This record gives sequence, C-alpha cells and structure tokens, in this order.
Amino acid sequence: MNPRQAGVLLHPTSLPNDSGKLGVLNHQAWKFLDWMHSAGLKIWQMLPLTEPHDDLSPYNAVSAFAVNPSLLPEDWETSVDAKAFKAYKKAPPHWLEDYALFMAIRHVQSHQSWRDWPNELKMRKPKALAEFADHHADLIDHLKKQQFALETLWMKLKADANKLGIQLFGDMPIFVAYDSADVWANPQLFRLDENLNPQVVAGVPPDYFSETGQRWGNPHYDWQVMKKDRFEWWRHRVSAALKQFDLIRIDHFRGFQACWEIAANEETAINGRWMETPGDELLAELQKCFPDLPLVAEDLGLITPEVVALKERFKLPGMSILQFGFNGLPDNPHALNEQVQNSVVYTGTHDNDTTLGWYQELDSGTQLWIDEQLSSIGKEALLAAKLPLEMPWLLIAAGFDSIADTLIVPMQDWLALDSEHRMNVPGTTEKNWRWQFDWSQVDPGLAGSIHILVELNHR
Repeated sequence: MNPRQAGVLLHPTSLPNDSGKLGVLNHQAWKFLDWMHSAGLKIWQMLPLTEPHDDLSPYNAVSAFAVNPSLLPEDWETSVDAKAFKAYKKAPPHWLEDYALFMAIRHVQSHQSWRDWPNELKMRKPKALAEFADHHADLIDHLKKQQFALETLWMKLKADANKLGIQLFGDMPIFVAYDSADVWANPQLFRLDENLNPQVVAGVPPDYFSETGQRWGNPHYDWQVMKKDRFEWWRHRVSAALKQFDLIRIDHFRGFQACWEIAANEETAINGRWMETPGDELLAELQKCFPDLPLVAEDLGLITPEVVALKERFKLPGMSILQFGFNGLPDNPHALNEQVQNSVVYTGTHDNDTTLGWYQELDSGTQLWIDEQLSSIGKEALLAAKLPLEMPWLLIAAGFDSIADTLIVPMQDWLALDSEHRMNVPGTTEKNWRWQFDWSQVDPGLAGSIHILVELNHR
C-alpha cells in the first residue's frame, strides 16, 4: 500500500441506475472513476462482489468466488464474444463447474437450501449430477456465460481504474454461508456431521452491544483437513481476489487467531467457546505463494494481544474508525491521538451510521465536546477548499490529518448525507444494502474541493 492516500467506500450496487434498480457495471461505473480521478482519490473500496441471498447482504453469499450477476447491465449478452467464451469454458476457473451446477439445481429446486434437495443431489451422487447436468445444459451454460461476461467487464474496469492511478480495494469475509456452492462442493473442508449439517457454527460472544452475542450460523472450517493440502482452498480464494483487486480487506481478521464456536443446536451465541485457528500457518503459506500480499486486517471490536501480535507479525495494516474515537476512554485505538501509520482510517464503515447521522444523534454536550476537539484540525485546509466548518467535514478533515497512511471516506460522507442514507444497520434485516447515490447530490465543485484537501494533506 502506497503511503498517504485517500479514497472512497462505495459498493457498485450503490452507483446510480436510470432503470430504478440497484447499480450495475455500466457507464455509471466509468463516470464514477472519472469523478474519483478529478477529486484526486486513489482507492475505490467496495463490499464483497459475490452474489447475496435474499437478504441482499454481500457477506452472506451463494459462492465465495462467483460475482453477483445482478451487476450485469441489461444488454450484457450482446457484448459476449462467442469465441472467447468458448476458450473460457475450455480452461475455466476451478470453481465454475461446481458453481454453475449448484445454481442450476438451486433454481430448479425453487431456491431451497441444498440441505433440502433430493438426497442424491444433496450428497453429490455422480450419476444424479450427470443426469441433471445433461437435462439442464442450457441453464448451466447461461450461468457460465454470466460469469464470463462479469469477468470480462470487471477486468476492463480494473484496467481503466489502474490507468487513472486508482486501486480497487475488495473485501473478503472470513467465513462462507452454509447454503453455498463452496460448502456443497467441498463438505470435507467444513465441520459437518454425517448428514452434512453443521456440527458447530460461527458468531461472537455476548458483549456491550448484545446480551446474547451474535449467532451468525456460518459453518466452521475443518482446519486440520485444510492443513493437509497447504490450505489449497484458501490459496485459490486469495488468487481469485488478487485478480479482481489491488488490495483486499479480511473481514473478521481475529478469526485467523481464534473463532467463537457455538454448537449448531444452540439458539444464541451465549454458550460458545473460543477455539484457536492456524492463522499463523495460513498467512505464512499465503505470503509464500503471494510475496507482496496486499491484505488489510479488519481488526475492530474486542481484539486480544494475540490478534495484534498476528497482525504485526505479518505487517498487516489494521483499521480505525473515527466515529468510535470519542468515548473518552484511555488507549482507544480509534481516538485522534492513538492513530498509527500502518493503518486505514475511516470516518465510518458500511455498518456505521453516516457521519452526519451519527453526529445528529449525539446529545448537545457531546457534540460540543467533539467540536472542541476537532475545531483546530484541518481548519485551514477546509477553508482553502471552501468547505463548511461543520460535520461531516470536521471529521473528514481529521481523517486527512491522521498519521494513518490511508484514509477511506464513505460516499455518503463525501456527500454530507444523513441517516436516511445509511447502508446497513447491523442486527436488522429491513431496508439494508439498498442505498444508491444520484449525481444530482454531487455538487459540481465537490471534486475540486476534495482535490484541494488531498493536495494540502499530501495524500
């Protein structure tokens, strides 16, 4: 990661779309790249590109490898090169056959979880799979064609971004969904019983935010099995991500040191236990295969000294969130005076309220206390950029001023939007992952003002 850069957090589904649907990879994506370039922003961070389940959460996907077909523009099939697609199928990505077969069966089975499929398909009986593939060859071919089109489109976007000096920053959830092609095709890599149901599931223990913790429900990896082939599945996964992105965030990085393990029959996360994981061996193997591994550790929450040591042993940047920096407690890693250079500083993430929304929810006394701390930080730069000395610009200016190498600001904060424009509210299922911006919200002078902040703060 290059020193002193600034960027934006925006998922591609949040791009404008004239059709009224969520954003797709059409001219709007390239227009956004041009806007970033004019603003001097060098990093476009996004959420996982994978296809979500019905809740639309990109952290709960049907495949850890396949890109979400909803990102394809409506006329995508007209741009598919038949000759190139034929060559793609002759040398497909290692995951493509299983993915296409999984999604075809899922479609025929009315989107039921694979645990509820007919037993011969659930258990991957070769004869049954061959017969299904033969009967549904057109559907399977269509699914493959979608992934070919997405790869072609994405690599064009990445090449054009890189030409403008913009890096693409992806996100890799540490766990995968049980109802996914990955678990169905590789049950031996997960801790499942003889009926292929999870024995234990992932989550986090009770804490300040939840008396019962969070029971995520993802199956745990069978790390002992994964060790036997030197973490081949992970090597494939990282290799695929490195093709798509210049930088990769590992979500829930602490799971590489220890995971909260909950018996599958438990309804909450209360009765779980921490189980150590071989993250040291895994990261060493990954660094051996990919010497310049551009990982960022999502190290938010209650982080132990062991997790910090693992992150530092591999010299991985961590994260700090400025919205979390004002609780007045000592040794708060998110506080203004606790920032570190090898890190990525954010005003907020996709799970936070917008900075303006967060600030508006504070009581007046806390607002005044925060204003006093921020009043002298970056004031001259804001005035030079002709930006108001108010939220969210005060917090953005503090991010620019931070010692952290990289600053990422959600698009909602660049646009000074309130809580109505929040991307996700953790623990809820309504109205999340649907936010989109519109170019009418982007002041014509905004890019120039941001560029001034970038230059004055040497980012």
